[in-house]
Amino acid sequence: MSVSIKSEHEIELMREAGRILAIVHDEMAKIIRPGVSTMDINRRGEDVIRSFKCIPSFLNYNGYPAAICISVNDEVVHGIPSKKRILQEGDIVSLDAGVIYQGYQSDSARTHAVGEISAEDRRLIDITKQSFFEGIKYARAGNHLFDISKTIQNFVEDNGYSVVRDLVGHGIGRKLHEEPQVPNFKPIGRGMKLRAGMTLAIEPMVNAGAYDVWVLEDDWTVVTKDSTKSAHYENTVLITEGEPELLSYNKDLV
Repeated sequence: MSVSIKSEHEIELMREAGRILAIVHDEMAKIIRPGVSTMDINRRGEDVIRSFKCIPSFLNYNGYPAAICISVNDEVVHGIPSKKRILQEGDIVSLDAGVIYQGYQSDSARTHAVGEISAEDRRLIDITKQSFFEGIKYARAGNHLFDISKTIQNFVEDNGYSVVRDLVGHGIGRKLHEEPQVPNFKPIGRGMKLRAGMTLAIEPMVNAGAYDVWVLEDDWTVVTKDSTKSAHYENTVLITEGEPELLSYNKDLV
């Protein structure tokens, strides 16, 4: 398995891609409310990406037809935006977006409330986000990749939820998906040793019910088999000798 170690110049480009992506998410979040279509959000996201002279990572990637993956309620990931899909009070909506800046990628996801949501759905969103932050406590040089995976799984399951097994995080850089795969559950073994300069897209996908998923007839939208809701949280992460750097996260925005 060949895992790229990024140069300081490459990291700077990815840092800028991530800075822009944080703004994209912030701008999309501003228009989320009941009555808005998922296509409205997609258009807003693509407009902001292009306003920075960047390219949407997902548009036409393996044939995906939109700039933003927008997944509602029991949709886990890869939901296709539509004028007909209108957000309703009480929905939760996951936005997964990517930016290409001067040939380098950033990838991140957020799950949002639409209007007032139930306490159970708010907890699902919060636990999913916190599982990411628990996992990256181990995202530093010298630790092993599956230290991250195990921590995410344990935190999620200790809180009564399940981690999707059929989809994982990934390395990222010049390509959207690079080695290594980054599971949100503990496989056999410890995984590779982390090295400074690795860049990973770490992305817990958490279901309120069982972890089983399937794909709808559009060949893209992944949904929970038991129709329970799902949340998603992701950032592009730089491994360093010390604390990891979140390249797609601006604490003042998201």
